[in-house]
Amino acid sequence: MEVRRTVPVTLDVDSHDSALLHDTVDAFLWAAQYVTDHAFDGEYVTTSKTTLNDETYDDVRSETELHANHVQAARNKAADACKGVVKRWQQGKKASKPHFTSPHVVYDHRSATFHDDCVSLATIDGRVECEYVLPDSLGGTPHEQYLFSEDYEVTGAELHRKHGEWQLHVRCKTDVETDTLDQATPENGTVLGVDLGVNQLAVSSTGTFWTGNEFDHWRGEYEKRRGDLQVNGSRWAHENMQSVGRQEEGRFKQMLHRISNELVEEARKNGCVVIAFEDLTDIRERTGASWGHKWAFNRVYEYVEYKAEIHGISVEQVSPENTSQRCSECGFTHPNNREGEAFECVKCGYGNHADYNAAKNIGLRYLRRNQTGDGGGVPVGVRLNSGTLNANGEFEPPTEKSARAGVHAESPPL
Repeated sequence: MEVRRTVPVTLDVDSHDSALLHDTVDAFLWAAQYVTDHAFDGEYVTTSKTTLNDETYDDVRSETELHANHVQAARNKAADACKGVVKRWQQGKKASKPHFTSPHVVYDHRSATFHDDCVSLATIDGRVECEYVLPDSLGGTPHEQYLFSEDYEVTGAELHRKHGEWQLHVRCKTDVETDTLDQATPENGTVLGVDLGVNQLAVSSTGTFWTGNEFDHWRGEYEKRRGDLQVNGSRWAHENMQSVGRQEEGRFKQMLHRISNELVEEARKNGCVVIAFEDLTDIRERTGASWGHKWAFNRVYEYVEYKAEIHGISVEQVSPENTSQRCSECGFTHPNNREGEAFECVKCGYGNHADYNAAKNIGLRYLRRNQTGDGGGVPVGVRLNSGTLNANGEFEPPTEKSARAGVHAESPPL
């Protein structure tokens, strides 16, 4: 099985080379936008990379000084974005033509050469060499585990400009033998449903809550710091605003890594072979979440996805439709079932925390979606804090085997 990792590395770039990278970013974004505009110029949106390459490659090469591989990377970026728009249209959702504004450039092994202490990057005017800015101690860091590991191969990177610094997101991969993974047995494995929200960042079907209080506190704190510095308006204040941004991102990433680690551990100790989330595509519109919360939701999902992979646990998304209004006990769906964070079914009277009820529904939806006639390799139920829910939503107490594995034996949550 192929395992992939991305390692962010800050680069030490002098002013001359930084100007070249800025110009390369501008050219790359122009190329991606040119291909996108061409794809939308007609009765249908063109999504074929081959067709877009044939119709735009010469134009982009003549209008820019981009490396040939950058031209191809810009085309791929545009084609993937166009495919995403078409997919949303097919699902009956709104989507508009993509516009590329985030400063970045995609590199492959031909446009970037990775050394022990620096990287050589192609620009619109030759190459620049940028030294890595590394932690004082590499022990236990992603740099040591992936970037400088003999077990991992560097496949490419994306260069980003963030908080006034150049940062390279290096992609690494390795092959792991399936039988060496610490994984649950599909024949008796279960699904862990996870609901993401504003007040509770994450709630699992086992009844574990990860509150959003700490996240909201620090978001407010950092916003206040930036506001005070913005009022000051001095150069010193501007430089400190960038420092605040780096501190904020670092704190939140650490927090979200902790939550994702605990979610994966929750799945492992309960014998889950799947962790199911709701589809995150329109979560901001559905939940009223801020852009900050949406960023957090995406990071949690991404972190859980690659951390779970090591243990042979797959991470999936299911349709979010009515998961907050559907009763996980009797299946009755009605808007009046939920009021704020409280859930009480108007038909059967089942009551519980609304996010916990939604987490169970997310797990059940994955379970039902993947049921087959013979049940081969399909999880047998949704894991609760004791026992499971089967595909019909019926509670099954823990077996002697699961109780020995550490699953709580008390009654399920009310």
